[in-house]
Amino acid sequence: MVTCLVFVLLFIFVKRQIMRFAMKSRRGPHVPLGHNAPKELRQEIDSGLSKVQEIRFEPRLLSEQDDRLQSGGCYDYLYRMRALDAIRDSDIPFSELGGTPTAVTGRRFRAWLLDLRSSHSLFCSSRSSLIDTLLEGYHNARHGTGVFGEAEFVKYKEALNELASVVKSHSSSTSLDQHHQLAAKDLTSTPEPTPPSPPSQVTYLPSAGQRTKRPKHFLELKNFKDKYNTLESTF
Repeated sequence: MVTCLVFVLLFIFVKRQIMRFAMKSRRGPHVPLGHNAPKELRQEIDSGLSKVQEIRFEPRLLSEQDDRLQSGGCYDYLYRMRALDAIRDSDIPFSELGGTPTAVTGRRFRAWLLDLRSSHSLFCSSRSSLIDTLLEGYHNARHGTGVFGEAEFVKYKEALNELASVVKSHSSSTSLDQHHQLAAKDLTSTPEPTPPSPPSQVTYLPSAGQRTKRPKHFLELKNFKDKYNTLESTF
């Protein structure tokens, strides 16, 4: 009897410990979302939570009217914030080369630069140093522990503006080449010859006189028969 009691108590203790560790290691809520709620409300909650992972937004770190920018001594963290905000202010047409319709910020900017250097022929050889400068400046501004002052910020901003001008000129030249190709194609293309229409067949209908006209031998035979009948009647 005592053994059974000890076994039951030990089982309850182990079960509670397992449940405790499971609840502590669980990332979600302890109670299911929408518990005891109508089915339509639970579906609406689930659809809203599923859209959270698709949200990509990085707020502006430093306002242009910030009083700290007007002060004489600008600290390093302000230059770091300005360096990250400069990506949004650079007006780089990310959709022309990167395939994304919106501005690339945060960690996606570094991934976009790496993909640009490795995949696009414009930056594979001659402009690779520009990409390296931007990658180094972005890493020092966001994650670096060293000094990032005015000199580093100016170097990073110049490289960012140069990248924006290169991308814009490439996109404009590409669109101009496409326009010229379309115009040349329109000039060199010959119109397709129209197939000749088949000759129209005219059917002539016989006239009334032709329909009533008899053959000549038929008329001679009829005259001979009439003469023969008159001769026979006289005898």
